[in-house]
Amino acid sequence: MSLGRSCILTLALLAAVASTSAQIGGPPPPDPRVILQQAKDASGGKAWDALRSQHSAVTMQTAGLTGAAERWSDITSGQSRLTYSIGPVKGVVGFDGKVAWTQDETGASHAETVGVARELAINAAYRDRLAFWYPDRGAALISYKERANVDGADFDVIRITPEGGRPFELWINVETRLIERLVEREAQAMRTEIYMDLREVQGVKVPYRVRATREDPRQDELVVVEAMQFNRPLTGISFAQPAPPKPDFAFPAGRASVTVPIDIQDGHLFVQVRIDGKGPFRMLLDSGNINVLLPDVATALKLGPEATAAAAGQLNVVRAARIDIGGVVIAKPVFATLDLKDVMRRVEGVDNVAGIIGVEIFKRMPVTIDYARAQLVLHDPARFKYAGNDPALPLTFRGTMPQIKARVDGIDGNFDVGTGARGSLTLAAPFVAAHDLAAKYGATQVVTVGAGLNGPVRGTLARAGKFEFGGTAFANPVTVLALSVAGADPDQASAGSIGYDVLRRFKPTFDFAHGVVYLEPAPAMAEVDDFERAGMWLEQGPLGFIVVDVVTGGPADLAGITRWDVITAINGKPAGTMTLAAARASQRAAAGTKLRLQVRVSGERTLILRNLI
Repeated sequence: MSLGRSCILTLALLAAVASTSAQIGGPPPPDPRVILQQAKDASGGKAWDALRSQHSAVTMQTAGLTGAAERWSDITSGQSRLTYSIGPVKGVVGFDGKVAWTQDETGASHAETVGVARELAINAAYRDRLAFWYPDRGAALISYKERANVDGADFDVIRITPEGGRPFELWINVETRLIERLVEREAQAMRTEIYMDLREVQGVKVPYRVRATREDPRQDELVVVEAMQFNRPLTGISFAQPAPPKPDFAFPAGRASVTVPIDIQDGHLFVQVRIDGKGPFRMLLDSGNINVLLPDVATALKLGPEATAAAAGQLNVVRAARIDIGGVVIAKPVFATLDLKDVMRRVEGVDNVAGIIGVEIFKRMPVTIDYARAQLVLHDPARFKYAGNDPALPLTFRGTMPQIKARVDGIDGNFDVGTGARGSLTLAAPFVAAHDLAAKYGATQVVTVGAGLNGPVRGTLARAGKFEFGGTAFANPVTVLALSVAGADPDQASAGSIGYDVLRRFKPTFDFAHGVVYLEPAPAMAEVDDFERAGMWLEQGPLGFIVVDVVTGGPADLAGITRWDVITAINGKPAGTMTLAAARASQRAAAGTKLRLQVRVSGERTLILRNLI
């Protein structure tokens, strides 16, 4: 489990502080350079010229967790290194002047290659260098934006876009002539940093309390400076990305790989895992997700919380002694506890799932998923060498989510490629809007394609013309244009996601440590891509399969099926003897197939399957 760079970058503000402005009004607009010079003069003047390095120690609170961090920065070059410990979550975030990187508590590190993370790192380095006062340290576009009033105070707002970075704003209190706010868009939210409790350190004024707010108050952060020094020698401080750590896992003696069976249900993968010698436990395999345990499983294993976060209600963090997957043992794994029992039973139709596992395996070792044989192959990285002839396709990472570059109908983007997505191709709402894809595809038919803790996931159904990645081109893939913008990335760091119905056409080998994936074509490559043909979304209920959504004008609608109907039998087979996956599979039978449904209360209904797209 790792702490997001967006959270850690809040601490980078401690080098970009204190400013003033003159109260200037009327056209022409004020000269931002003049305001910035006045800022420098009011908050330390020439004392800033003598600063070459900064060291700070802080305490912080975020998402209900408390912790501490220590930060070093080279003010002249923008290099930085921050070590943090928040509850059980530990790690390092750094910038070597060119590459931003993160390191988790296992010692594993990776470069931040996604555009948003890279731009935010460039912005932080620009502020570390105080380049808005020293233009020779970093090029940027600087302009006066507006005079604004917030919380009864007037501010001159200066907009700055560092070369290679993204716009951010310095809000300068007209009365106090000090920078009191910084506003910057992250991947999914606008972050506002509020600077308080300014104190003088070696001739300059710096904030000793900083509150960062976002659209979601649960993600607010409070940083309190415990100690700060300038011009401490940087001897022994490394800003370079760390070398790989010693393994915290072990393979069975003499084995270069281990093969584990997987259970594939409706596009999701499940694997058996032993935790602290107990089990096995059935876990959802999701290469883009952190470890999760259901609270009752954690209690049964006597795993007490090491910390509690307020990210999604009360979310505890626990640590086991070890997990065992087919004989491969990983030491001291961390799990978030989250009550997924209802969503697993309702949406996946299973009631014996203990949680989620994925990225903690994938980041430690190469992993092959053989969909055709329903097998997972774990490779010892010390002895792994890809034996196929398929080219290595570069992976980047959006947090824990792996991505590949792909192209849909000539439009390039970064697409999530985690194993937790069902379907074929889903395009994110901002990406759809930016390229007017709903109009291009004539997509108007709204469908439900999944559900989560927050309810159904809906989109409009379409077929893209061509989807290309890694030298492979898919013609007319089933494509869902996401409707919800909740949690969507307005900067399009993710153009969408590639799901099971595409991935199963390969035997992919993911090598997170080297940032590549090998896609070996599988027999399913020749199969036609299709979508369910009944026009309804089913979920598991206590008395049968619940009709959660019905496509207007679809076969189910025409047969008289309505929302919240309960289907008690399909083609004469009682719902109690079928899995939810089997019920959904019946909806994918060939066009023209008759489906006899026994509906509680209203009786039997017969629908004729047909293509919805």
